[in-house]
Amino acid sequence: MKYNPLGRTEIKVSEICLGTMTWGSQNSEAEAHEQMDYAVEQGVNFFDTAELYPVTPLSADTYGDTERIIGSWFWKRQKRDDIILATKVAGPGRPYIEDGAGFSPGKIKRACENSLKRLQTDYIDLYQVHWPNRAHYHFRNQWNYAPEREDSQKARDDIHMIAESLADLIKEGKIRHLGLSNETAWGLAQYVKIAEASGLPRPVSIQNEYSLLNRLFDLDLGEVALREDIGLLAFSPLAAGILTGKYADGTVPEGSRMTLNPEMNGRYTAYSKPALDAYLAVASRHGLVPGQMAIAYCLQRAFMTSAIIGATSMAQLKENIGAKELLLNDEILNEIAEIYHQWPMPI
Repeated sequence: MKYNPLGRTEIKVSEICLGTMTWGSQNSEAEAHEQMDYAVEQGVNFFDTAELYPVTPLSADTYGDTERIIGSWFWKRQKRDDIILATKVAGPGRPYIEDGAGFSPGKIKRACENSLKRLQTDYIDLYQVHWPNRAHYHFRNQWNYAPEREDSQKARDDIHMIAESLADLIKEGKIRHLGLSNETAWGLAQYVKIAEASGLPRPVSIQNEYSLLNRLFDLDLGEVALREDIGLLAFSPLAAGILTGKYADGTVPEGSRMTLNPEMNGRYTAYSKPALDAYLAVASRHGLVPGQMAIAYCLQRAFMTSAIIGATSMAQLKENIGAKELLLNDEILNEIAEIYHQWPMPI
């Protein structure tokens, strides 16, 4: 397993991060514990979760259950200090989380303290802002994204308030570092600018969606991440599983995410299928497991700190972690580039 620095910190995280968002809905506590045991055996030292999880599906009834499952594993295995633990505070819009309120100092503090209790730990290594107070273009919102509708000074003030609130939690020893998620290049740059001007903690990572089918990060965000040493934690590197090819022939396996969400949140549509078929053909020509090729591509990006994998079965987990052994050669990378030129934005 390769380990990469987490921003400008001395922390080293595995290039494969164990994602957890199905635990408590599609996966039982026992299954989640088995996944954590195996991942650690394979060298994974990085777990990612969120107060919002599980999300398959989202539900007020299961809110927080994923963190509770991780907490029970820490209690049973006594491995807390062996793991770099990342979780997230939810942004505005979920009515069952503080009536859908946006970020405020009080909400952030309460969320962190509740996560600590569920996780059965005294500290969180990486505390991430799950999505901004303002509108953003993630989760297929790029088609109606209009930043001009919002007040720029309010957006700056919100970022300053969030950074100050997280600085207070760092001083209290409840969190170690600040991370972002579902952010823009401007937002990321503002956090850095405010940190440098005010002596507040600078972000050490940004967790955005990234895969062969979703490469919004490649341009301005990629440059900011590289030049500011704020690496990407890529979520959904398999595009919610469609890049494994398991849906390619029209089959929808029982218990899969597609049974819950036929379009996979806008990832599996008439626009994405030709690009998907082309990427699957590359894997077939070169005798590669499609999902491993997709993850390996992410791992070879210069701005990548860790790719977050998720699985509902041990077979999937083993296959995904196995991507760490795969290095894509120039021929494969050139074929991927040709497909990207033809379908640069399929989802």
